[in-house]
Amino acid sequence: MNINEIMQMLAAPDAEALYADARSVTDAIFGKSVYVRGVVEFSNYCKKNCHYCGLRAANVNLERFRLHAEDIYAAAALAVELGAGTIVLQSGEDLACDVAFIGSLVRRIKDTHDVAITLSVGDHDRDTYAFWRDCGADRYLLKIETTDIDLHERLRPGSTVEDRLARVQTLQELGYETGSGIIVGLPGMTDEIIAKDLKLLSSLGLGMIAAGPFIPHPQTPLAAPVDTDIEKSLRVTAMLRLLNKGSNIPATSALDALVADGRIRGLAAGANVVMPSVTPDDVRGGYSIYPGKNTAGKDVQDAVLSLMERLRTAGYRPVAEKGFSKLSETAS
Repeated sequence: MNINEIMQMLAAPDAEALYADARSVTDAIFGKSVYVRGVVEFSNYCKKNCHYCGLRAANVNLERFRLHAEDIYAAAALAVELGAGTIVLQSGEDLACDVAFIGSLVRRIKDTHDVAITLSVGDHDRDTYAFWRDCGADRYLLKIETTDIDLHERLRPGSTVEDRLARVQTLQELGYETGSGIIVGLPGMTDEIIAKDLKLLSSLGLGMIAAGPFIPHPQTPLAAPVDTDIEKSLRVTAMLRLLNKGSNIPATSALDALVADGRIRGLAAGANVVMPSVTPDDVRGGYSIYPGKNTAGKDVQDAVLSLMERLRTAGYRPVAEKGFSKLSETAS
């Protein structure tokens, strides 16, 4: 699939055949199983000022939080109880990040539960990544958001595509199953940019690739309302599946933030992972990367059980497996 073919698929009047092809590939490799990852968002402090993100340092209207260790362990235990096979420890790039603290979280969760651990805590040096890997972390998610040099540097001040890609390579060298991804529909993002993003990401041998839709946050420089195109995100998901047959591809929570059946539609387009938040009720609404990310006041357990039931009703089978990618089994 070349750049022009991807652009044609993005602009085609109908994508049902594309979705069917992608779902067929997913069924052949993963069946109807959907890996469940429980996300514990343990800090919404962030030193970065990404223009699209509600956690940006300049957002003085956001009530900040950091979870204590026991709250994090309790959230992880709840995730396991609800059927998660992976615990994702996620935060903003917190200036108070304690490398040893995160390492201790990884060790204790893995000592207590038979799960995989994914970290998603941003940019750090090689020694830090290596330490966390030695503590038992299995995966690392480091999204690039766009591989277009100018757009990336404009929307992610202080960050470069080159640096982000170098960190992805470092993580892979250290033995992490590494994930990345993009935000579809960022202001200034053209179909050509998306096509090039897909080609570059698909050349990296990533264990997970995510493509969620851009949703404007009112407390960011990109607050202006836009007509978010969920179909474009679904087409990107489908093409990622065709280009990365054995990779894990999530039906992102942003899809559900747009439409009630968003994640189900993401699975129908070739995704095979869901990542519900299990962050404690009293703070989860504060992890507001985009509006609708975590619905404040909604009980965590009820939200996860409701998602599981929706998956089963749609014909999928949520599984409490560690859910590593099948890259080696699908290598051509």
